[in-house]
Amino acid sequence: MNRLPILFSALLLAVSAHAGKVQVAVAANFTAPMKQIAAEFEKDTGHNAVLSFGATGKFYAQISNGAPFEVLLAADDETPARLEKELLATPGTGFTYAIGKLALWSAKEGYVDGQGDVLKKGDFKHLALANPKTAPYGAAAIETMKQLGVLDRIQPRFVQGENIAQTHQFVATGNAELGFVALSQVFKDGKVSFGSAWVVPGKLYTPIRQDAVVLAKGRDNPAANALVNYLKTDKARSIIKSYGYEL
Repeated sequence: MNRLPILFSALLLAVSAHAGKVQVAVAANFTAPMKQIAAEFEKDTGHNAVLSFGATGKFYAQISNGAPFEVLLAADDETPARLEKELLATPGTGFTYAIGKLALWSAKEGYVDGQGDVLKKGDFKHLALANPKTAPYGAAAIETMKQLGVLDRIQPRFVQGENIAQTHQFVATGNAELGFVALSQVFKDGKVSFGSAWVVPGKLYTPIRQDAVVLAKGRDNPAANALVNYLKTDKARSIIKSYGYEL
């Protein structure tokens, strides 16, 4: 009698018996890589990561008001540190999972040049960016335009997204000819997926260090701790890097 199918079934039952669920708040710029990581995480561990995407500033407000999130993947390093100081995150669990890159992007081929000179020419009606008060990529866009000396001239043409996902949508649908987005939203496997883009030099804005942390509500959840540890694995890091992030 072949015992292999029986043993394999028993193994699957053992894994599922210990499998858990974790509620995860994820910065909008990290949507695509996190969906891929969550799928691999479930295959490898049996744990299910329930993902919510949005602006880091809004997640902070929700967590402060008792939202049931157990892990936060922020778009900055300040919010996790602040939550830890306020006893809303588990001490010692925070770390930088990615360093984000800003891109000026248009859905039109050839519209954005490789030096970003389109900003100085100004032959566009609308430029999209995320709310700089709640989204670090929006703040980085403002920094960039100040450094280039074009902020005052361009500001009347802003179309502001609630978060970086909505900002990307404005540009993708043509409601804005171009906009500042996370490189990860338009980049995969070494190239811009479609349209045209300028990868903004890091010297023009404060580095976007993106930190993850186990929140207070996830302290005793094995799935929460397993997810944070999984983000440090070679498999997860390879996925993160494929979307243009630095590690």
